[in-house]
Amino acid sequence: MEIELTKKPKNVILIEGFPGFGLIGTIATEFLIEHLQAEQIGKITSKDINPMVAIHDSKAVEPLGIFYDKKTNIVILHALIGVNGLEWQLVDAIKDLCKQLTVKEVISVEGVGAMEGDPDSVKTFYYSGKQAKWVKIGLEPLKEGVVMGVTGALMLQKDIPLSCVFAETHSKLPDSRAAAKVIEVLDNYLGLKIDYKPLIKKAEDFENKVKNLLNTNKTAVDMKREKEEDLNYLG
Repeated sequence: MEIELTKKPKNVILIEGFPGFGLIGTIATEFLIEHLQAEQIGKITSKDINPMVAIHDSKAVEPLGIFYDKKTNIVILHALIGVNGLEWQLVDAIKDLCKQLTVKEVISVEGVGAMEGDPDSVKTFYYSGKQAKWVKIGLEPLKEGVVMGVTGALMLQKDIPLSCVFAETHSKLPDSRAAAKVIEVLDNYLGLKIDYKPLIKKAEDFENKVKNLLNTNKTAVDMKREKEEDLNYLG
């Protein structure tokens, strides 16, 4: 994998999020980029990555884009694609990026499966060597669980100043509500003054859309069943 940078800010905080359970990492980092109006300063490329480009506001969005906000001195690694099988290569790329930008902390955001409970109640947890600051904002440590993917590989590294934020998600569908909770945690931790309510609104709109689709599908199935019963009766 290769890192291409047009700027090299120093002593930054690096926030990264990869598609995972609930797509929380991707949703949260995209929201941060838009809210902070971060500029793209680079990308990670590899011939092993599927050739895919997303279009947003008539612009091509890189599969693995690197963005920078000068006001907060935060770099955001935003991933739009699944990276199964490339986790170790990506960890090496992130370690290289840390050296080039003298990263003082890497914050990984990730979704974890929730136990049965209120789907509107989202719990968040942390994993970090810097426990005091996370405890100060009221976050609990992740005591039990299995972490896979890029985040799991990063947790096995001894030379990365890593912190992780985990949010429970009750669905494999894109979970904007859980992503909003991650943004709230990052806001408290970094003092970004972010309004995360638009993500909650997006979650509600998405949930209503899904419910309408399910209701429409149920109506269509019921009408088909009634039609078949009428035909059977007439036959």
